[in-house]
Amino acid sequence: MDLNSIKSKLNALQSQGKSKEKVDYSKSLWKPKSEGKFQLRIVPSIIDKKNPFKEVFVHYGIFKFPIYALSNWGEKDPIIEFVKQLRQTSDKENWKLSKKLEPKMRVFAPVIVRGEEEKGVRLWEFGKEIYMQLLGIADDEDYGDYTDINEGRDFTLETVTGDIGGRQGLKSSIRIKPKTSVLSKDTEDIKVWLSEQPDILELQRKHEFDKLKEILQNFLNPEDAVNESDVEEVKKPTNDLPWKDEEEVITKKEPNYVISSAKAVKAVKASKADKFDALFEEDEN
Repeated sequence: MDLNSIKSKLNALQSQGKSKEKVDYSKSLWKPKSEGKFQLRIVPSIIDKKNPFKEVFVHYGIFKFPIYALSNWGEKDPIIEFVKQLRQTSDKENWKLSKKLEPKMRVFAPVIVRGEEEKGVRLWEFGKEIYMQLLGIADDEDYGDYTDINEGRDFTLETVTGDIGGRQGLKSSIRIKPKTSVLSKDTEDIKVWLSEQPDILELQRKHEFDKLKEILQNFLNPEDAVNESDVEEVKKPTNDLPWKDEEEVITKKEPNYVISSAKAVKAVKASKADKFDALFEEDEN
């Protein structure tokens, strides 16, 4: 008996129906919400003294909310495991789906927003482009350590409305200040800012492995995937997983994805739940 699995199931059942306290993320997270210029100071991280940046990986587009991958906590993630399975095939559609399911990187850095110092350290979220710029500046010996509390540098972040992947959003650009400055003239403020910082992984919901499997399966096989108008012949209830049985619903639509792997072949005669679970079993050898 897997006691950890039983404990997780018990916790999940006990939490059902309980009202959750609403979290005010604006106290911990910061992103520009309008066009304009903002002055920021990246401060040394309490989590990693050598690196102020925290990379996290997030699943987008498979659930109504973004889902933080379990790999952020050093655990196996069923969606990532499924991506690996897809990429073991030579099917073009599988590779296309793997690209969609692959978690995307987001980056957080602890910052003080000038003019809002009373709000303390918050986590600034940004993507790969800004991240590359910040790393490039850090690698430039002309600027040095811009997080230094005595001789660091502020940044000017400018946002404008523009096209982002076919939709309108805020596009950001950064510019480092030419002059160095102290983080604050108030030493007490500095002490607080260096000791009281939010942790992004403590703020975000951590889904259980089995819950992510359920979300993945629902995404791959929505209940309305087969409509009556699409059905030409019905010999038995539809098999909504990627393996074909000898007798199944014959539809005009192609399946959401196709899997060809040793584990899949072994699962052909199993129930559809077992077929899906087979993807996540450890190899016996």
